[in-house]
Amino acid sequence: MKQPQRSRRRLLAGALGALGSTAFASKLNAAIATPRASEGPYYPLPNMRRADIDNDLVKIAGVVKEAGGEIVTFRGTLFDKAGKPRIGHRVEIWQCDVDGNYMHTRDPRSVNFDPAFQGFGHDITDENGHFVFRTIKPTVYPGRTPHIHLKVLEGSRELLTTQFYIKDHPNNARDSLFRRMSAKQADAVSMVFKKRGKEVEASVNVYA
Repeated sequence: MKQPQRSRRRLLAGALGALGSTAFASKLNAAIATPRASEGPYYPLPNMRRADIDNDLVKIAGVVKEAGGEIVTFRGTLFDKAGKPRIGHRVEIWQCDVDGNYMHTRDPRSVNFDPAFQGFGHDITDENGHFVFRTIKPTVYPGRTPHIHLKVLEGSRELLTTQFYIKDHPNNARDSLFRRMSAKQADAVSMVFKKRGKEVEASVNVYA
């Protein structure tokens, strides 16, 4: 039986208390607004998504198998541009599967998309602006460096669409979208994955 969204979020929440101090320190700095990026051609429309679109992308309700790839936790805090946490906002992510296939009818490789990977998910920011996803570490898509797409919505209004990259990945320097950013912009959308106990996770701040 599928767990309620909030209980699944509590299982994923883990070290969000520690994240709060990081977010507070970030607000004290002159943080750069999160740079916008192309939505790309493979944003999955509602009719293309799995029935299960929660914040755990590696476990689909009713499917025994877990998604292929390195399972990670992707955490973040959503702020407005004044540094105040945004509460109750929808955060969406989407990405290719471990073999570089997108869940989209325009991707000719979609026929091989991992049936155990959601490919798309969403979370709602809590009272501190926190969101969290369980997903796979992004992998290379033909012609692109590894990345996770992220969209922020306030009701039906889109506030931000961007992409997050693996910090210092060797393919970043060859990626046309990554190269357009200044060093500060690139740093604002770079993820550093670290081992925390048995989990691998990255934490980011998003300003929208």
